[in-house]
Parts: sequence; C-alpha cells; structure tokens
Amino acid sequence: MAYLLALDQGTSSSRSIVFDEHGHIVAMAQREFRQIYPQPGWVEHDPFEIWQSQLETAREALAKAGLAARDIRAIGITNQRETTLVWNRRTGQPIHHAIVWQDRRGEPTCARLRQQGLGEVFQRSTGLKVDAYFSATKIAWILDHVAGAREAAGRGELAFGTVDSWLLWQLTGGRVHATDVTNASRTMLFDIRQQRWDPELLGHLDVPESLLPQVLPSSHVYGETEPALFGAALPIAGIAGDQQSALFGQACFKAGLAKNTYGTGCFMLMHTGGQFQPSHNGLLTTSAAQVASPPAPQGGGLGGPQYALEGSVFIGGAVVQWLRDGLRAIQGSGEVQSLAESVPDAGGVMFVPAFTGLGAPYWDAQARGAIVGLTRGSTVAHIARAALESIAFQSAALLQAMARDAQASGGAAVTELRVDGGACVNNLLMQFQADLLGIPVVRPQVIETTALGAAYLAGLATGVWRDTDELAGHWRAERTFVPTLPREQAEERLALWDRAVRQATTT
Repeated sequence: MAYLLALDQGTSSSRSIVFDEHGHIVAMAQREFRQIYPQPGWVEHDPFEIWQSQLETAREALAKAGLAARDIRAIGITNQRETTLVWNRRTGQPIHHAIVWQDRRGEPTCARLRQQGLGEVFQRSTGLKVDAYFSATKIAWILDHVAGAREAAGRGELAFGTVDSWLLWQLTGGRVHATDVTNASRTMLFDIRQQRWDPELLGHLDVPESLLPQVLPSSHVYGETEPALFGAALPIAGIAGDQQSALFGQACFKAGLAKNTYGTGCFMLMHTGGQFQPSHNGLLTTSAAQVASPPAPQGGGLGGPQYALEGSVFIGGAVVQWLRDGLRAIQGSGEVQSLAESVPDAGGVMFVPAFTGLGAPYWDAQARGAIVGLTRGSTVAHIARAALESIAFQSAALLQAMARDAQASGGAAVTELRVDGGACVNNLLMQFQADLLGIPVVRPQVIETTALGAAYLAGLATGVWRDTDELAGHWRAERTFVPTLPREQAEERLALWDRAVRQATTT
C-alpha cells in the first residue's frame, strides 16, 4: 500500500492527513493557531506558528496512522492563498508577520493603481481584478513599511512567498525557494498566459524579481525534506493553492465541471480547460492545478496551462462564527442548523455579511454588513436562518455569473455543483443551495477534497497513479441534493437578495 501525506495549511488551523492509494483517509491531525488583528481591517499570522503547527500535525498524523517516514511515498502541500510572507534568505527570519488574504491594508495602493487606469493592464495579464485580496500590494506594503526592506530586497537578500513557499523553505532547510503555478496566479504579478512573472506589473509596484520564487507545475518533485524532521528524507511532490487543490480533489479535470468550497469564505471554481476565458461578470480567471505532461524532471518546464473561472465570497462560514462570538446567539457553531430549523423560513429577513466588503461578483471594498427585513416578529432564529441562507445566496450569485460567462463564450454549462468544506455537512444549507441554483448539489464521500487534491498531485508526480482518468474513477458521491423549490419562487428570493445587497453596497 502506498501512502501520501497531505499538509493542509488553512486560515485558522493547520491540518495533516494521511491518505492511502485509494484516496481514503487513514489518519488526521489538526491544530488552530492565533489570529492577529493589529487594527480594523488588518489580519496577520505569526509565520513560525504556521510552520510549527503544520510540522506538529504532520508528525501527529503519522503517529496516529502507525506509519514511519519510509512508508510515505510523497508529501503534498495545499495552503491558504494570497497570504504574504517576506523573509531573510540568509537567516530564514521573517521581517514581518504574514499578512493574511483577508487583510485590506493594500486598498489605498489598489485605489491608486485603478486611478492610474491600470486595472485592465493587471487583469489582462493575471486574470485578476486589482484588489487588496491578492499578494502584490501586501508585498509592496511590507517593503514600504519595514525599515530597510526595500534596500535589502534590491540587494537580493529577501525572499517572498505565499504559505506554500514558506513551508517548502522550512521543509527543505532553505534549499528550495519555489511555488506552483496556482499560487503564483494569486499574487497579481504572474502572467498566467505567458506563464512568467510580469516585469511590467512588478515595475508598477516596485517589486524586484529577485524577491520572487521559481514557478513550477503543481504536480512536480520540488525537493526533499530535511531527514531530521520525520526520520527520513521525503519527496515534496505536489503543491496547489487550497481552492485549485479542491477542484483537483473533486476530479473536476475538464471544462464545465465546477465545485464550491464552504469554508471561512466560499470559493467556487469552474474548470475551463486550456482556454483563458476572461470574465465579463465580475469573476476572476485563474490558473488551475497543472500536471506536467510528459512529467517534467526536477527543475523542468511548466507544460500546458490550465484555467478556471473563480468567484470568491469573503464571508461564508465565518458568518456562523459571528453568530457565536459577536451576536452570541449560539454557544457552538454546531448549534446553528437546529436554531435555523426551528423556524420554517427566514421570515423575510435578509443578512448580507459584508463584514470586510463584498467579493465576486460585486467587488465593493466599502460595503458593510446589513440585516434587512426585520419586523417585530423577527427572532434570533430568523437571523440565524438568514445567516445560513446568505452563504447560499452569495454562492448562487457566483454560479449565475459563471453561467453568463459560459454562455457568452460558447463554453459548457454547469449541470451539477460538487461541494466540499466544513459547512457542506449542513443539510439545510445544501438543500437551500440546490433550490436556489436549480441544479443538483453533490456532496462526495470524502469532503476533505483540498487535502485530497494535494495528495493526488503528489501521487501523480511519484507514480502512485497513472493519470487523471484513474483519479476520476476514485470520486464517489455521498449524497445528491435535488432542487425542490419551483423556479419562480427561487427567482423571487434571488431578487430579494439583490435588493438587500444594494442596501449594503456603496455604489
């Protein structure tokens, strides 16, 4: 039996999962780490807490599985994307806390770029809208605000990385400074058609190319771990940003297949194959996980690009955390379904959870949360139900935008939505999602598809599996939620949602 170790480094916790060659979970370990909020709109992590929590869970998962390092064929890494780290190449010391993807401090720089008419320049190259969500303005902020950073970067003394690069650096003892194409595509500095760092965009933000990691395929042998970490050197053979990894783990390998991940935020991706498809409906074009074909040797080329349309909801499952920690309506997140089910519907209440602005397809950084439609009869149960429904409404807006883009380009229509992430276990939410969309919502047997995708990528690079056709044969549905709400009623509810969004937005 071949085993793969997947390192799943998320926004609020680090997890490690051991998979067997059939894609089944053998053992899992998870640890939360601190969220640092220096001021409103700013979110940071301690880079060494990220590393230590990830290393500890990896060792714990191996111990739970009763496996030694020699039993592991390879390691795959998947990670929270856009989160930005800069460290000293010689000492390995970060020069600042990691700036998390949710952080908005780069918005003034983004506003300047947009005012200069550069929005189209960035989107044409990267597929992304100019937004503080991405890594580019976070890098610029660190270089501008840490004493001596720009000078050190100019001398080639510093290294930038998203979380995957930071983990790869630590695992290899500083020997490898690299990333994969999916993480590179989320920096707002990578030309996803030419498959290279874009010198024009680097110039607009004064980011030296020497700061940046080498970009390699997602399924690729990047290097080996330091033997002391696990008792033997292990190949690191797969890397992908969490959402592209989930798309891969859901076996969405062909154009028209789509998945939605319900986590802290919600992230919907539709594979578009080898076609760079610009969005005219507020979505992003991004790189999908890339398998070198034929497999490239270490240090080899990227092979043919693969793309996806993506929509990002900033506040998904985090709205349940707010019900618990902010409103104190529940004591534990697991209580939300029973509270929401205690009423037959939301009683006309609409909850727009724009705590940090609105992402796709609205892109309003100044929008703020709103609860509308309250009456004297409204209760905390109605608000809880509206909070849950807000996750489905936001996701429905993404799929509607994808459908319009696909129709305009003659692409394949989405006929089912594959779902994963922590909140997909909520049956009420999944049924409501199917009702809004009017297509089946399919939950797989293995919902840890983010980690599974990383394992798949690592296994492909090391010969555990032959190709993606073999992997597609592993995918199994656990439950399919079929729409039951008449379309006219679904459309009425979506119209009410649109009206509520207009009340929360600034434009």
